Amino acid sequence: MFKMLTPVLCRAALEAGQAIMKVYATDFAVDYKPDDSPLTLADREAHAIITGILRSEFPEVPVLSEESPEVPERERLSWVRFFLVDPLDGTKEFVKRNGEFTVNIAMVAKNFPAFGVVYAPLTDELYYGGKDFGSFLKIGEERPLALSTVKPAAGAGHRVVVSRSHAAPEIETYLSTIDVAERINVGSALKFTMLAKGAADLYPRFSPTHEWDTAAGQAVLEGAGGTMTNWDDSPFVYNKATLLNPGFIARA
Repeated sequence: MFKMLTPVLCRAALEAGQAIMKVYATDFAVDYKPDDSPLTLADREAHAIITGILRSEFPEVPVLSEESPEVPERERLSWVRFFLVDPLDGTKEFVKRNGEFTVNIAMVAKNFPAFGVVYAPLTDELYYGGKDFGSFLKIGEERPLALSTVKPAAGAGHRVVVSRSHAAPEIETYLSTIDVAERINVGSALKFTMLAKGAADLYPRFSPTHEWDTAAGQAVLEGAGGTMTNWDDSPFVYNKATLLNPGFIARA
């Protein structure tokens, strides 16, 4: 299955990324959703590209995107597997033009993100993988490199990534309880990729996220040897009655 998913999901992410960068180069308008989160032409175009490719290649698999119309809960909860998409993760960073935005596409099977693709259009970094597949990074036309998390050396302290635009007061309390060697503020699913490639050790989260924000990043992280759980160390579950996530901690 992974051999079938990899080229299609990677192509969808790359084509969406190209559309996103075309908008990024313009004086684009910003609309706002009812929850005050920003929405741009890049979000809409990336959504159309990704959902179009997935539905064409895998017509039997449902697709749920952040920009999709709401799916009735009863129907959604019956899905055994489905694609979970954030066409432009980090729209706030996109609007700020700091480059910290990604395209996220995941295959969720039995409430777990089995495979995911995270693409950073500005740097042309394509991350893909899953727990039973391994994880890889492909930059431009270079050959893919296998990813592996790196545990901090004894006494070295933790390199901690935190959200650039969604800080929560609980973060400061948590950080005061551990040995922090470095604090890194990053937007979007790039926080997961930093753990996956050994550039960070912990990603604690208290502020709200949605399932499409985390699924692809978790898949890549788990494929590289990391973990992501609820704060009580219980499994992090997808396709819940509510698509709003609880807090979590991702570890290398």
